[in-house]
Amino acid sequence: MTSNLYFYRQRLLKLSTLFALTCSALFTGPQAAAQSAPELSLARLDCGTPVPMVVARFNDTFAFTDKKLTFTFSCYLINRGDDYFLWDTGHAMTAGVPAPKVSIVDQLAQINVKPEQIKYVGISHYHADHTGQANSFPGATLLIGKGDWEGITAPKPNVGANVAPFAHWISGGGKLEVLPGDKDVFGDGTVVIINTPGHTPGHHSLLVKLASAGNVLITGDLTHFQENYANNGVPSFNYHRGDTLASLNRFKTAAANLKATVIIQHDARDVDKLPAWPGFVK
Repeated sequence: MTSNLYFYRQRLLKLSTLFALTCSALFTGPQAAAQSAPELSLARLDCGTPVPMVVARFNDTFAFTDKKLTFTFSCYLINRGDDYFLWDTGHAMTAGVPAPKVSIVDQLAQINVKPEQIKYVGISHYHADHTGQANSFPGATLLIGKGDWEGITAPKPNVGANVAPFAHWISGGGKLEVLPGDKDVFGDGTVVIINTPGHTPGHHSLLVKLASAGNVLITGDLTHFQENYANNGVPSFNYHRGDTLASLNRFKTAAANLKATVIIQHDARDVDKLPAWPGFVK
């Protein structure tokens, strides 16, 4: 009897210890993982000089006619621990009137970040006002939509494709990832490049999940102005109207589900949704 009692006590002790360890893992594991996750922050860079634009051609649902709005050129920098991710690269410094006053490289220097520290360059689409300074970051892995990459590298490139800044990657000299769909950049769901074709065949937008500021959705050129976004207006020069509308529907649904702040890259009225450079939001 004494032997059996000892056996049961030992077994109970082991079960109690196992239960305690399991509870500890359940209740402290996620917290420990969250505490060890790199901090994420987001900033906007000026990537062109704002210009007034007659916007009727940007909307085929007649939401406005001859109205002029300020057309801004925005790029975005995401810092995750020691990693930097640059979303779009704006106009080239040689672009004339809309050229930036300060290059991305010089803006980064203000926070002591060098071009070689940029791990990824994500391209929303292949137009010149989003790709002009890509060649300033040859050490970065280029992330670009499959349809756009095919349009850049075709024997006769797509109309509007800005080929020159991608020469380094076209030649095989740089790291490249061509995206047929979405891309979870860091593998933890905090920064996701979202497939939103229509403006161009491989157009993408961007989702950033910030700990304090919440979810942020950045449009690329899925839409250019608040009026387009509200009224599903499609620019006359888009690659495919139907794809644009489907992408707008996906984007708007995601924005509602995520309770996200939507930032329209070209709309001057959205610039103040993020701090002025070199300020970051977390």
